[in-house]
Amino acid sequence: MPLGLSASEFSGDAPDTPSQAFPDPALIARMANAFFQASPTPAGADPGVQDPGVPLAPPSPSMIPAPDPTATIAPFAPANPLVGPPDMPPSTIPSIAPTPNLTLPHAPSFSALPGGYGEPPLPGASAGAIGAPFHLGETAQLVPEAHRASPGGLNADAPYFIGETAFARAPAASTPSPTAPDPVSVSSPAAPASGGSPESVAPQNLAPKASYSFLELDLRPLAAPTRGAVGFPLDPETIKRDFPILNERVNGGKRLVWLDNAATTQKPIQVIERISDFYKHENSNIHRAAHALAARATDAYEAAREKVRRFLNAPSARDIVFVRGATEGINFVAQSWGRANVGEGDEILVTHLEHHANIVPWQQLCAQTGAKLRVAPVDDDGQVDLAAFEKLLGPKTKIAAFTQVSNALGTVTPVEEMTALAHRHGACVLVDGAQSVSHMPVDVQAIGCDFFVFSGHKVFGPTGIGAVYGRDSVLEKTPPWQGGGNMIADVTFERTLFNPPPERFEAGTGNIADAVGLGAALDYVEQLGMANIAAYEHGLLEYATAKMLAAPGLRMIGTAKEKASVLSFVLDGKDTQEIGKALDAEGIAVRSGHHCAQPILRRFGLETTVRPSLAFYNTCEDVDLLVEVLHRLARR
Repeated sequence: MPLGLSASEFSGDAPDTPSQAFPDPALIARMANAFFQASPTPAGADPGVQDPGVPLAPPSPSMIPAPDPTATIAPFAPANPLVGPPDMPPSTIPSIAPTPNLTLPHAPSFSALPGGYGEPPLPGASAGAIGAPFHLGETAQLVPEAHRASPGGLNADAPYFIGETAFARAPAASTPSPTAPDPVSVSSPAAPASGGSPESVAPQNLAPKASYSFLELDLRPLAAPTRGAVGFPLDPETIKRDFPILNERVNGGKRLVWLDNAATTQKPIQVIERISDFYKHENSNIHRAAHALAARATDAYEAAREKVRRFLNAPSARDIVFVRGATEGINFVAQSWGRANVGEGDEILVTHLEHHANIVPWQQLCAQTGAKLRVAPVDDDGQVDLAAFEKLLGPKTKIAAFTQVSNALGTVTPVEEMTALAHRHGACVLVDGAQSVSHMPVDVQAIGCDFFVFSGHKVFGPTGIGAVYGRDSVLEKTPPWQGGGNMIADVTFERTLFNPPPERFEAGTGNIADAVGLGAALDYVEQLGMANIAAYEHGLLEYATAKMLAAPGLRMIGTAKEKASVLSFVLDGKDTQEIGKALDAEGIAVRSGHHCAQPILRRFGLETTVRPSLAFYNTCEDVDLLVEVLHRLARR
């Protein structure tokens, strides 16, 4: 019901007498004022003198705000008075019914879990879900009781298990006091560097890792640890139940082994059902109407924006712009911020590691403005040459754009250090997080970047949705790159005034349902714990690397010390497409090709590689099947 109206006034009952005017103009005026007033009419006050937020009378020319030079498309001229209220901004939409992300009816019963498991949270349920919320950072509950750390240290029978709270604390590592050791004991998940089996690794008192070091490996064949022992604070076999597609059978009944996660990740049922629920119960356009479904859809869309903010640790939800994905995000920055700030003779710095999406938009900007593209080299391990990177920075550098994780090699770049170097020379910084967000915690405030982009489909969310984080002071000065509805404050034929960020950059009807689905995906991974995911995948990466390098004639491409979940390789005498087809025949999905990163492969003298890539639902059994096929190919 509109604010300030009684039920009888709003009911629209027929007039009592034929002579009574209907509809009553005064009632219509009160309804309009009620929807747009800054606050409800105080009790006892005269409704006729209330001060609505949007006046019914047309504004005088003096009431029209002066234009922002960065937000006008034509020289300012006095506009014709507004007629009727403009599109409603989100803050004025009354939430007719609260719309939290409800616990979905498909939620499984955990009474069927193996003995010793506590009842885990329901990944995908939001903080507003019905029932007791699961608080991030609390003890993980997906670990069998037998493998939980005892007060005295690790369970000796669980050598691969990392203490359950080791990665639930703040990601920054602290040095343990010699007199007060960290009560959480951690054993290395990697094969020991100096011989011995993983089971012989002595427990060590370590602080949680802040980096993802790719340790030196003993390349002798390793025995796969038991499923229960690959504990960390999550169990991939339990998690697999959430991913319906992982039950698929392909190529004559082969079990699907999805090792193409760098191309796209699979979607948990919580995401699939959340999108379905949106279309069943909330579907509407947003920000523009006062009916119930508009309020529900707007609530869900803006809640998803807040979830992205939380996931990236951005200062404000106003810093988050929804786009189709990382590619569109980089194009948006290049064509909005870039066109406004880069001119002839200026320089744009990228690295040799970049995906085509972080090369082509900058080339286009250079062609449009006369700027120059500079490229920082990498060493033979695929690591950025920081000394060369710094030498390429200078007073002409307007923006440095680089990946956090290479999609072709898996290299983890030192983004914080690179950002600090670029800022020291006055350059803006964009970080491509498409390959990092699914593998490790991301904190844009700790990185210090001006822009951060990622794609939802790389982090277990829908395709066609992604986000850009922009520093507020930078976004405020950035003009829009597309025009249309939703992003405007006022339009006349003489000039247009734009909304502030983020609406300024979201022209037209956005991908509302998939933004909501992205929010559900971020709920899912956050409840598993990004640091827990990073720890598990790191151990699996090291296990897979050691196993694969034992295959005759196999050469790994990209051997950086810091790596994340990518195993790019070639096999002597074998075409990469042939390898991909042989793996596919066994149900194993990998990527064979140039991975939209031709410059870095050519840096290593190659046109294509085979690229298995890991996620938290992959297991040692998946790796063993991959390696078995590679050995068969090598023997042919």
